[in-house]
Amino acid sequence: MIVEVPEAETVVGSYRMRLDPNARLGVPAHITVLFPFAEPDDITAEMLGRLHDIAAAVPAFEFRLPRTNWFGEDVLWLAPDPDDVFRRLTSEVAAAFPSYPPYGGEFSAVVPHLTIAERGSVDAMRAAERAVQRELPICSNAQSLTLMIERDSGTWDRVATFALTSR
Repeated sequence: MIVEVPEAETVVGSYRMRLDPNARLGVPAHITVLFPFAEPDDITAEMLGRLHDIAAAVPAFEFRLPRTNWFGEDVLWLAPDPDDVFRRLTSEVAAAFPSYPPYGGEFSAVVPHLTIAERGSVDAMRAAERAVQRELPICSNAQSLTLMIERDSGTWDRVATFALTSR
């Protein structure tokens, strides 16, 4: 489950294609709400209905991506502001699907972020950071949640979109 951020593509798209393996597999610029999620064959109509209900209870919202940040020297990312609505979305979806804890339960706290580069050359990632910083902030409006699934080929596809409530 993700919130797509199409406004970020013009700023980070070329860097993501070179430095984020998931971009090459079809994952758009986004902020993750819940990963991992059910295997494609395990997704039921009931699950889709619950995701629809969760999204429908959340008003669409504006946010900005005003700054870069790092997870160690492994991941370069953009921080959303505000980030509390992303944290609430993650909490609500995770509570509805306790079999799928965020990031498999690997982290004690979930940090909302838009990945620019992951496990690339630190020099290339730092150069990308400098270039992206000149284009900040990126302004966006979250309108929906997107469910993506990984195909056997390793590529990712959108399978459902759940609209947030209009203002």
